[in-house]
Amino acid sequence: MEYVSTRGGTRAVDFEGALFSGYAPDGGLFMPQRIPSLDRDTLQRWSSLSYPELVKELCSLFVPATLVPRNALNELIDRAFSRFRHKNVVHLSRLKDGLNVLELWHGVTYAFKDLSLSCTGQFLQYFLEKKQKHVNILVGEYDSLEERAVMQGRLTQQFFAFLVLPRFETGTSGDTGSSAIESVRGQKNVDIFVLLPKGFCTQIQELQMTTVIEDNIHVFTGWHCSHGNSDEIDEPIKELFADVDFAGKYNLMSLNSVNWSRIMVQIAHYFYAYFQCTPSLDTSQLPMVEIVVPTGGGGNITAGCIAQKMGLPVRLVTVVNSNDIIHRTIQHGDFSVAESVKATLASAMDIQEPYNVERILWLLSGSDSHLIKTLMEQFNISKRLKLPKDLHRKLSETLGSCSSSDQDIVGAMRRCWEENQYLLCPHSAVAAHYHYSQPHSIPRCCLAPASAAKFQDALLQAGLVPQIPPEITALTAMETRSTPLERGQDWAQVLRGRIEAVAQQWEAQTGQSAPQGR
Repeated sequence: MEYVSTRGGTRAVDFEGALFSGYAPDGGLFMPQRIPSLDRDTLQRWSSLSYPELVKELCSLFVPATLVPRNALNELIDRAFSRFRHKNVVHLSRLKDGLNVLELWHGVTYAFKDLSLSCTGQFLQYFLEKKQKHVNILVGEYDSLEERAVMQGRLTQQFFAFLVLPRFETGTSGDTGSSAIESVRGQKNVDIFVLLPKGFCTQIQELQMTTVIEDNIHVFTGWHCSHGNSDEIDEPIKELFADVDFAGKYNLMSLNSVNWSRIMVQIAHYFYAYFQCTPSLDTSQLPMVEIVVPTGGGGNITAGCIAQKMGLPVRLVTVVNSNDIIHRTIQHGDFSVAESVKATLASAMDIQEPYNVERILWLLSGSDSHLIKTLMEQFNISKRLKLPKDLHRKLSETLGSCSSSDQDIVGAMRRCWEENQYLLCPHSAVAAHYHYSQPHSIPRCCLAPASAAKFQDALLQAGLVPQIPPEITALTAMETRSTPLERGQDWAQVLRGRIEAVAQQWEAQTGQSAPQGR
């Protein structure tokens, strides 16, 4: 199994190469050169598997045993899921009116990113231990397309980095930082540096980062951001990644949903949802199941498209909030950025440029890299793109879509509580709104990306009473550790100093210098 760029301008790589690359050198995204096709017998056999077993089966199709032996792969995945609270890792709640909610948030940080990042962390550690290498993961917040521009214009192929970062606008989910921390905490070959703007994520999200007291966890808090947003956090990150010599010497990386590993693990969501919701596979034609996917950057719905391409009989619906670029693309072929991002209750979906759409278009174009390169370069210049008619037709045949207002979100949260005494997070409520407003004749499953406990303000706006798990309540009494970044300081220099000190410590412990490149 090899991986190629959606833009066709770089050589194919193996899974390890895709894992350590993020964006391809030509600015595209890595995708499998071939999507495996599953027959009915395989689906029948898989139908009784647990979620972790499905992840193992799926990963084994994309990670050759010559690279990671199957026994080792199974152990990595078992280790990744060992800290999940639910015995099944994920759980399907069957509610009234045919509302099936697949809870993807039973990881340590109560967010769906725990599923893919926990596995990605294990894959990283496997290769790093094998080659006795050390990396520094840098997590902050800036636009992924700016990251791509940095990589295309200023980074050499020797520097392997996935650049991607959590968004910390007011009230945002802020889940990437905490999930990334949990995915690598305590690992000897990885240090992670997380920058968060004080006041631009909730108290729970901040505590989930600052209460992790491990030698390889380094949290920096940016104080007194002067522009009313978190832009000042961006600058030192950009500066360090753009310094080719420094980034290469210290193996800087980041963890973003552009990384293939995260997409790969998420494919299992769809197989598990299908098997849980389908009445029987003992029919002449396999039954269809509709899966409704709250969508921000598009990584999760990309995984759904791959599952569908593999032969899973699912109908996919992508649901968004008022930031509706994906909805407009599916309905009208209009992949164009709006004038501004609208702040909504489902804040993790407040995204203007869902970069994983490129992967979906590549799939639907028949892997036409030349077409995708032309389209995405046009979009990157003008931020506006009208899809070719044939490609738009294929997209609208593959995906349904719906957008929801804050009023719709609040209404779905209230109705679900009144009918089921079940609390939805605002992102899950976007999917529930679609369910309540659209009749259905086949089984339907709504993916729930986060626990309602993380969004107390949204619950209060809906007139509901938050239910706070003891693990989250306990955060307020735990020791915290972070390094403040004050205005007037050279934040990039502070980071450089810490990264250099960590590298020196690693060298002293291992007796070897920090390796450069892959």
